[in-house]
Amino acid sequence: MKNLNIPVGVSDFAEIRKNDYYYVDKTGLITEFLKTPATKVTLITRPRRFGKTLGMSMLENFFDIRKDSQELFAGLHISKCAEVCQEWMNRWPTVFVSFKRVEGLDFKSAYDMLTLVISELYKQHLYLLESSQINEFDKQIALRIIRGDASVKEIKDSLMLLTRLLRAYYGKQVILLMDEYDVPVAKANQNGYYNEMLDMMKSLMQSLKDNQSLRFAVITGCLKIAKESIFTGTNNFVSDTITDSRLNEYFGFVQKDVDRILEDADAKEYAANIKKWYDGYHFGDFDVYCPWDVMNYILDLQHHPQAKPASYWKNTSDNAIIRSFIDYAGNAITGKLETLLSGGYIVQRVDESLTYDYLHSSEDNLWSILYLTGYLTKMREHDLQASVPEGASALVIPNEEIREIFQTTVVQWFDDRARSWNRKALFDAVWSGDSEKITEEMNRLLRQTISYHDYKEDYYHAFLAGIFAGAGYMVESNKEHGEGRSDVVVYDAVNGRVAIFEAKYTRKLENLERECQLAIKQMDERMYAREYEDDYDHILCYGISFFRKRCMVRKK
Repeated sequence: MKNLNIPVGVSDFAEIRKNDYYYVDKTGLITEFLKTPATKVTLITRPRRFGKTLGMSMLENFFDIRKDSQELFAGLHISKCAEVCQEWMNRWPTVFVSFKRVEGLDFKSAYDMLTLVISELYKQHLYLLESSQINEFDKQIALRIIRGDASVKEIKDSLMLLTRLLRAYYGKQVILLMDEYDVPVAKANQNGYYNEMLDMMKSLMQSLKDNQSLRFAVITGCLKIAKESIFTGTNNFVSDTITDSRLNEYFGFVQKDVDRILEDADAKEYAANIKKWYDGYHFGDFDVYCPWDVMNYILDLQHHPQAKPASYWKNTSDNAIIRSFIDYAGNAITGKLETLLSGGYIVQRVDESLTYDYLHSSEDNLWSILYLTGYLTKMREHDLQASVPEGASALVIPNEEIREIFQTTVVQWFDDRARSWNRKALFDAVWSGDSEKITEEMNRLLRQTISYHDYKEDYYHAFLAGIFAGAGYMVESNKEHGEGRSDVVVYDAVNGRVAIFEAKYTRKLENLERECQLAIKQMDERMYAREYEDDYDHILCYGISFFRKRCMVRKK
């Protein structure tokens, strides 16, 4: 393979170009924006690691009047657009601010991070303090912001003020670029200070409303927070989500991008694997690969040609929202997750405009979140065997990487939730020999689990052992006992008692009773209990049969 000098983790356009790192040309985004110059505010939402920050950095380097970016864009698509470059390249005062660091366990710590981000932004424009075109009152406010002792009101107005100062200095309207606008609100929702942070962000967004100093603004984020929640009063507002097609070619890799990368790397033999693992996102009319994954895998292949695809995206995406739905919805969503994990699709209504405070008001919001954050994608109509209702979408897991994330992370969350269930009633029933109560409690737990394979004995075996092992009991499974192998043995040495389980599974509900009796007969014939008679006062033997998410328990 050829070494492509891949810049994994670098989202600064200038750094990539100055160091001759490999860059997939997305400068067509510039001309696409400028086709609609009357659009004042454009909100772009995409899943994490689909190139939003790099795209914003590229826009900043192209427009910013303080820069000389001709060499950075030499040889790229935009350099062939002479008139666009003449009118727009490094001709406009530009503000680029990212809110991805604005978080904290409480509002104070998050607010401190917000004031730091704004202070650092102002420090990039210290020259304004020396200008005679800026009045002394505004200079004093700017100084307080820079020093970190501005009032809350001044912080709320800080972006509006900065655009006004830049217009006064340059005599031209300002381009405002905001990256990761939704991070502060998402983190606030997780940590219990949503209303305070929403108030702050709504005030900062007032810089988009009737701002005579603003040429246009571009905002990026993961989710589209409902306009009435955060962008109240913003006029001429256009959103571009993964459902649209206008800009989707510029966020993520389309097939021609991946073909070019593989050709440049002399790695065409890996095309099928890359497509299987990292393609499958249907954004508008485009089929899109996750760029973070493609570049990470190519980098691994350069060092280790036998490297297998891995879940690079897994540890870069914030899963807290999804985890919270499992705690809220529980077993109401297990059936649909099992359908997805088995390769099927679910039909759901997707809401692209959400408010965090009502996020858990509907199970439908979970599927919207999973779709908007890249865990699910919409199936193409021509791949469906049946039509879906008007306003609904057929959602499916896009690729092998996301399937692996579901099989590990999401299933583990459900297992954790099941383990947190109060099992005292179950354990009391086990040690008292109450098989009817054991059956009742076992069925409750089964309904909280996820199985995405056929329901087979090893699935139930792991389920049974996990119930007791997770509660601190010593558990042995599939170990030689007597004249055969019992499935699970649970020890309570302190109280001198042991419970032995023999499990069976059936493909027919009507066979539950029969299989349960066969399990008991097997325990009796093979004398599973004999070896415990010298050491334990109480030996309880149970036959248990399973059918899907139902079971029957009988005591010997």
